[in-house]
Amino acid sequence: MPLLNEQIAVLERATAPELRGVVSDVRGLVVRVASLPVPVGSSVRIETRHGAVPGEVVGFDGGASSVMPLGESAGVCRGDAVVALHADATVRVGESLRGRVLNGLGEPIDGKGPLHDTAPRSIHGRAVAPMARRPIDQPLATGVRCIDSLTPLGRGQRVGVFAAPGVGKSTLLAQCAKQTTADVSVIALVGERGREVRDFIDHTLGPEGLERSVVVVATGDEPALVRIRAAKTATTIAESFRDAGRDVLLVFDSITRFCQAQRQVGLSVGEPPTTKGYPPSVFAALPELMERAGNAQHGSITALYSVLVEGDDMDEPIADACRGVLDGHLVLDRKLAERGHFPAINAVASISRVADAVTTDEHRDARRAVLKLLADYREVEDLLDIGAYAAGSNPAFDLAIACKPAIDQLLIQTEKTTNRADFNTTRSQLLALTQRVQAAKQQIDQANRQNPSRAASR
Repeated sequence: MPLLNEQIAVLERATAPELRGVVSDVRGLVVRVASLPVPVGSSVRIETRHGAVPGEVVGFDGGASSVMPLGESAGVCRGDAVVALHADATVRVGESLRGRVLNGLGEPIDGKGPLHDTAPRSIHGRAVAPMARRPIDQPLATGVRCIDSLTPLGRGQRVGVFAAPGVGKSTLLAQCAKQTTADVSVIALVGERGREVRDFIDHTLGPEGLERSVVVVATGDEPALVRIRAAKTATTIAESFRDAGRDVLLVFDSITRFCQAQRQVGLSVGEPPTTKGYPPSVFAALPELMERAGNAQHGSITALYSVLVEGDDMDEPIADACRGVLDGHLVLDRKLAERGHFPAINAVASISRVADAVTTDEHRDARRAVLKLLADYREVEDLLDIGAYAAGSNPAFDLAIACKPAIDQLLIQTEKTTNRADFNTTRSQLLALTQRVQAAKQQIDQANRQNPSRAASR
């Protein structure tokens, strides 16, 4: 019955196939079409002498419709016919999508043949109503010890991964996708370099990760509208699995490039640039897309959105807007990456707003104790680097220095699948670490009692 209802809804949104317009002119990325009264978001076909070019209506200018091609606009001429195809863009969804690689329009590009046993679904989904969302009270293991121990995620949480280029962002996301305890992973590669896509799928994600994932790809050289479609297509696929009662991990790399594509479209249709060149539609599209993730009555979408932070500027417009929408953030630190510390997560700067709701009291107390040690070590680190810190000057700093190697042993983790960390094992290791911290504290206190001059130096 749900499948039949979806197909009926698609038919109701369909436009008459004989509805046609004519290309009047081309302005930048936009093709202006006269006599084509269809709504924004409608799919169209531009019939050129070299073949058909798909497009989408993105706005209106006077009496003409503004159409952005989903392919190359070369060859489009004045007078070319434009045929209205559908009043709403759709993507085919179903269980058979697992293990497949799709383009931004939802078409398979992995050479494994056409999609079977699928049904069309609109890519313009709506967020779950606030009162229909289940509370986030169950942890979602990622297999990454630093996350599961100090910034644990909950089922249905939305988290940003803030990182400058080259600090291991894609590797971390792939590790989460293939090691998570979620039922299925949906991975959106939006605006990626073409060279990196195959490497990500074959090596970083690997056959094991791909088998339980759906990958949607729109490289940086594709039209802006295709990159936007890829974001919505991946979210729609994740929603279809959630509506079937599955727990889904949506990995989105990157939300910044989605915003850049939205900026191209907005400026092309005449929106005024506001915040650092971004038009208002960008900041309207962000929460609209992100709010579609989360818990429903049955099933969940836990989302990881990577945010590119150029020049380590955490306050640039997109990063700032994302922090206001998301339920937490993981900050990747270039200094840690340069030291070979993987994953390069700055645990002190990272926040999971649902951590206390998805952990036991013991886990909560242990993570707070370790985070305090890391914060104390960060304060004294510069003095250690120049040899200006004298042992005994501050007992909190002494404890942080003594425990740092043990903390690193817990947090540092290679990206190999064989190094997957079980959530319960990670929690046990964290609790064991706090016991070692207590033992180290007792040793430091005893040393201060035995050496009064050392304690007096404070």
